[in-house]
Amino acid sequence: MRGRQITAALGIVIVLVAAGIALVVSEVVQGSPRSVAIADPCAHRAPFPGGGVDATIQRVVLDGLDGAACRLGTSRERLVLSLAGDSSQRLPGGRATTEAAVRAGLLRSIDEAASRGDVPALLTPLLRRVVEKVPLDQLIRGAVSLQGLVG
Repeated sequence: MRGRQITAALGIVIVLVAAGIALVVSEVVQGSPRSVAIADPCAHRAPFPGGGVDATIQRVVLDGLDGAACRLGTSRERLVLSLAGDSSQRLPGGRATTEAAVRAGLLRSIDEAASRGDVPALLTPLLRRVVEKVPLDQLIRGAVSLQGLVG
């Protein structure tokens, strides 16, 4: 039973991270530097509108990326490009600092989503564990070895 819960939580986190990164990258790619408005990740933003799983995933990931970008003193867009491997967007502090900020942002975002009722309270500890334990590169690529988590 516990293995199934971890597998379900892992799937949700992978979808959250992948969807958020894809969303931000597609927004940056679609616009030219003059047409893209880069918002302050530390400023309060209106929550992503809509309901259902898709909107919840986007709210959690975007809030988590904002938290990480704020902590790193950069924009959410630059953070995503850095995570995607764009060498021109390397962030100061190195990979370990970036990883710690992303994990902290996602953990805070999951907690906030749970307090809003967007994420079931039963699922929150499992999502937190996945974010804390799974290597960030694997979360981003969605290539996590479930056997390493369960066994």
